[in-house]
Amino acid sequence: MASVRKEFTIEAPAERVWAALADFQAVHKRVAPGFVTDSKPDGDDARIVTFANGTSARETLVDSDAKQKRLVYAIAGSERLTHHNASAQVIADGANKCRFIWITDLLPNAVAPYVDAQMQQGAEVMKRALEGK
Repeated sequence: MASVRKEFTIEAPAERVWAALADFQAVHKRVAPGFVTDSKPDGDDARIVTFANGTSARETLVDSDAKQKRLVYAIAGSERLTHHNASAQVIADGANKCRFIWITDLLPNAVAPYVDAQMQQGAEVMKRALEGK
């Protein structure tokens, strides 16, 4: 199983970053605007997200842990992926800075370079958005 990890610093308070991340249905507005172009609720714990490259996915919320500032979601029924599970965690690093750790585990391994490139683009957008830039 391939695992792709992105970790970056955000110049913003961890509580503010977590509030945006925990707003599961507003990922396209608060976390990754432009990278995620739309998000529509699909039941109580899922969303259909559309990405700037035209792809879409149904992401199911697995866990949202406010104490650990950690969100976990999964994608099932993808044409390209037989397994996809991801987590995003916010860790305070002082009063006005935090680390954002985003990890995706996936199969087949051959899709990992594509997912890595997409996550890199997403991380760059998230950093700017969450810093308010």
